[in-house]
Amino acid sequence: MSSSQKISYGITGGIGSGKSYVCARLKEMGYPVFCCDTAAKHIIRTNENVRQMLTRIVGKGLYDESGILVKSRLAEFLCRGKESADRVNQVVWPQVAEAFKQWELQQESRYVFMECALLFESGFHRLTTRTVHIAAPREVRIRRVMERDKVSRATALRWLRLQMPEREKRRRADYIINNDGQTPLKPQIENLMQG
Repeated sequence: MSSSQKISYGITGGIGSGKSYVCARLKEMGYPVFCCDTAAKHIIRTNENVRQMLTRIVGKGLYDESGILVKSRLAEFLCRGKESADRVNQVVWPQVAEAFKQWELQQESRYVFMECALLFESGFHRLTTRTVHIAAPREVRIRRVMERDKVSRATALRWLRLQMPEREKRRRADYIINNDGQTPLKPQIENLMQG
């Protein structure tokens, strides 16, 4: 099946919304899901051109003597602010976009899904037919982040504030899936394929 016959969905949502949980349910239902985060990590670790460009940007010590990524070094660089993150993203994002395109061509399913935390920020929404925002109440998201990452409420709130505002993601998405822990997910997922 050609990519023009496929319907691709970009799945996004703020931290703690449960987008990975929804994507796991999609996989259980038999749908192929491409995870941008996993692809980016693989590319950073294995693509020689990317490794060279990132080393020029971040500096020596990004990879150890055996060529293994020093995650703490990359995290330290990214934490310097938006400008640093943008420089890394300009190297990595085009590679992830290409990986998605190649992956999509290989799928036989009519419906394919991309999990992407920064769907709109990266421009990856342009690679998909439709966009889906996974939504959950703010307090639910804070609790999930605190439990999952074993962090304080203050840290969880700081992470939430770093992301695109929830209302903006809702405004830009074609569909909203309510993942509040109460509303059944399966009917909402099935509804995507009816639209």
